[in-house]
Amino acid sequence: MEPVIYVVDDDQAMVESLTWIIESVGMKVKTYTRAQEFLDEYNPTQHGCLLLDVRMPGMSGPELQLRLQSQAATLPIIFISGHGDVPLAVRVMKVGAVDFLTKPFNDQVLLESINKALRHDLTQRERQQENARAEAKFALLSPREVQVLQGIVAGKQNKVISAELEISLKTVEAHRASVMKKMSVRSVPDLVRLVLTNGVQAPVTEE
Repeated sequence: MEPVIYVVDDDQAMVESLTWIIESVGMKVKTYTRAQEFLDEYNPTQHGCLLLDVRMPGMSGPELQLRLQSQAATLPIIFISGHGDVPLAVRVMKVGAVDFLTKPFNDQVLLESINKALRHDLTQRERQQENARAEAKFALLSPREVQVLQGIVAGKQNKVISAELEISLKTVEAHRASVMKKMSVRSVPDLVRLVLTNGVQAPVTEE
């Protein structure tokens, strides 16, 4: 998917300058002079990043950042400011901004920051897709298989799982094999890594 570099800045001269720099390296740009205009059109499935002015009429840059965060949007944000406001820079970086550039800045610095943000966005999207796949596989497990999976992830031996669930060792082994097949893994380390890396939550089930 071709990335889109969103620019939200009420300074028309700055918007034109940023557009020229970004388009000069073949990237697509969409510009807005108000944060709300961007929110009204933003498509969270679109790969890209956001160049965001700090101070604007209406909704400010940091306020837009918080709005996006409340919507669970993962679009990387590069803040642009005409003031070297260190406390503000620290605050927006803690919330998740990938960079904070103070005007005037070098074209190359801007492009490097954009490329870093785009790499970050791709990584986030790949992680989300992997997590969705893991959740879909997990949904295929029966309640008993979930219990066996909990035991495996906790590092318990089959005989311990058997005793705790009050089922035979052969039944545990059968469930274990089924879990491995449904989760599409070949080894226990791969299974544990899949569950832990993707944050798959195994709810406590009751018979």
